[in-house]
This record gives sequence, structure tokens and C-alpha cells, in this order.
Amino acid sequence: MPDYRGHLAGGLFFGIMGLVGVVLLGWMVFEPLLAAGLLGFCLLGALFPDVDTNSKGQNLYYAVFVLVDLGLIIKGLYVWAAWFGLFSMLPAVGSHRGWTHTWWAMLVVPLPILVIPFFMQAQGLVRQFAPFYAAFVLGYFSHLILDGEFK
Repeated sequence: MPDYRGHLAGGLFFGIMGLVGVVLLGWMVFEPLLAAGLLGFCLLGALFPDVDTNSKGQNLYYAVFVLVDLGLIIKGLYVWAAWFGLFSMLPAVGSHRGWTHTWWAMLVVPLPILVIPFFMQAQGLVRQFAPFYAAFVLGYFSHLILDGEFK
């Protein structure tokens, strides 16, 4: 079972392969900033299942989330910051290798990326955020694969 570095490497591999695939299929035009953001979400997804235990991966995950939440607050996006903060605390509910290591969590956990814009009457953002949802799911999937959850 890999540590956080192994999961980051797996997430990076899956993320790069995903980016190459969507660019080659013509589903996305390569833009460096967008690619970096998508890889970032993929890496967060790759770390997420293990943030329910005290680890270096948990520290890294929450450091990123604190910075993002702080950025949302500074920008005055308080509703987004509140939702973001709420959802970032969810791994603390449950035991290690519990609900965070399930296929359904892989699909449900990142749903706020799509659902929050929908309920905020920003349906146009749903389409723009869909690649970030997919990137997080892909990273999450890499974690579950590396942990042998799909034997």
C-alpha cells in the first residue's frame, strides 16, 4: 500500500495520461494554466481517501485547502468558502479505510464541484467545472487502484 508520495505519483501519472487523452481526442485544447489546475485537482483526489488519518498526506491536503479557502475569503466569496470548508472536513467523519475507500465516495465526494454552482444559479459554471470534477475523480480512482480496492 503506497504512502502519500506513491499516491501523488499515481495521481500525477493518471492525470497526465488523462490530459494527453483528452487533448489527443480533441475534447480540450491544451492550455498550461488549465492543465496545471486539472493536475492539481487530480492530485487532491489522489490524496483524499487517506486524509481521514494523521499523516503527511493529510497535512499536505489540508494545507492546500486552507490556502484555497483563505483565497475564497479574501476574494469575498464567503458562500463558496463556507461550502468548501464544510466539505473539506468530511473525511474526519468515519474510520480509516472506511467510506473514503469506496467507489461511490469517488463519485460523490467531488460532486460539490458541480452541485454548488447549480444551486447558486450559475449553471454556466457547471460545464466549466466538469473537467475539474473529472480530474478529482480520476485522482481518487488512482488511489483506490493503488490500494487494491478493485480486486
